[in-house]
Amino acid sequence: MPHPLLDALGVADHPRVVEAGAARGAGFEVSTNPATGEPIAGVRLDDGASCERTIGEADAAFRRWREVPAPVRGQVVRAIADEYRRLREPLGRLVSLEVGKIASEGVGEVQETIDIADFAVGLSRQLHGCTMPSERPGHRMYEQWLPLGAIGVITAFNFPNAVWGWNAMLAAVCGDTVVWKPSLLAPLTAVATNAIAERVASSMGHEGVFRLVIGTDEDVGERLVADRRLPLISATGSCRMGRRVGRVVAERLGRCLLELGGNNAVIVEPDADPDLAMKAVLFGAVGTAGQRCTTTRRLIVHESIADAFVDSLVAAYRGVRIGDPLDPATLVGPLIHERAVEGFESAVRAAREQGGEVLVGGKRANVPGLRGHFVEPTIVRAPASGVLPIAMEETFAPILYVFTYRDLERAIAMQNAVPQGLSSAIFTSRIASAERFLSPSGSGSDCGLAYVNLGTSGAEIGGAFGGEKDTGGGRESGSDAWKAYARRQTCTVNFGGAFRLAQGIQFGEEQ
Repeated sequence: MPHPLLDALGVADHPRVVEAGAARGAGFEVSTNPATGEPIAGVRLDDGASCERTIGEADAAFRRWREVPAPVRGQVVRAIADEYRRLREPLGRLVSLEVGKIASEGVGEVQETIDIADFAVGLSRQLHGCTMPSERPGHRMYEQWLPLGAIGVITAFNFPNAVWGWNAMLAAVCGDTVVWKPSLLAPLTAVATNAIAERVASSMGHEGVFRLVIGTDEDVGERLVADRRLPLISATGSCRMGRRVGRVVAERLGRCLLELGGNNAVIVEPDADPDLAMKAVLFGAVGTAGQRCTTTRRLIVHESIADAFVDSLVAAYRGVRIGDPLDPATLVGPLIHERAVEGFESAVRAAREQGGEVLVGGKRANVPGLRGHFVEPTIVRAPASGVLPIAMEETFAPILYVFTYRDLERAIAMQNAVPQGLSSAIFTSRIASAERFLSPSGSGSDCGLAYVNLGTSGAEIGGAFGGEKDTGGGRESGSDAWKAYARRQTCTVNFGGAFRLAQGIQFGEEQ
């Protein structure tokens, strides 16, 4: 029997979905509940031929979709958002079931897709271009933003719904179609999410706007990033993956939007509100079991308050409930698979070998009745030297490394001293410290996201999301991120009739 959530979402009979027991062989992937180790359902995979067909169909659909006026495209996105509102609870529970997020985070992720769809509806009437004066009499200059094409979107397991939404809703109002390659660790969420959007769009006469390919990197991923019919590849995942995507797309002179890893720090000044800082660090470090690119991985706390602050944080960690993510009382669910647990154990072992002190956690968690991939949220205090090489690496698990500092300049330098540049935060009651952190000269935080008196996780859709350095430089979601999904065209109109050249150039008869 199909899982009740798949039935509630209308995808139990989807041609891609099969009973877990029937998903045998290379052509299938079984999605497993990371909290229990039990299979949920199987998914049929694409091969090279079906991937080729899907890209071709998306390209053909683009040529129809771009002719639809942008405000009308916005109405399609509005209807999709309404359907996600109606199905928010079961779709959010499917996210939790498949990737282990706690229930509120699963539903919150679907809400992100609803929010970005609402943003995109308004945007559909605001795809503005600039006008500018021409130096030539009788001429007018302006620019316009035009549909780009079929967009390739590659997403990671940890946000199996929202990251697609950030891309797809903006791309759709810009006049683009979308070919989505989700993580093989979260295929059911992708099937349901895409089926809902495509079902709504098709019912309004716009079939093929949202397409899905599910498969291995070899069969699907490499084809996707190399295909010239996809002028933009938006890829979210590891830095290693991003480098590969960037190279392949650059070779064909395509565009990349990369949102990759993060090694995010929170600075706590002596004048900070300790309760506010505590709550933000706790959620930032243990939310989604540390499996967010914006997870707080480093705490840089002033030496004058370090002992008291860390003691309180350790006490808070001891009260965190680990367990079934669908239980409303649970605060931390499982890691996604056994390899993630092994990576956690390896990082803790390295931290100890490098002189770090494990203050709390550091091992697998035993959750009665569940055989999932649970670990204890962990705090490691760096040695007095401040040297802890493992902290320079991003481990996708709930490990927080604690460092101390004496002056703010040193704290900012410590925060910036990692390869990634995604999210950053400072807690302070002094405007001078806050403004130093946000320095307009660029000498403060070097991250794409910088917060004052709130944590590194939990970005709102209104601002552009992304980071610098090894994080990839891409921007998704709000602000003017929509421009990544469109092509700019500068237009000049000669309405005066006389032949004139710019820069005063004379050619032939006098101008």
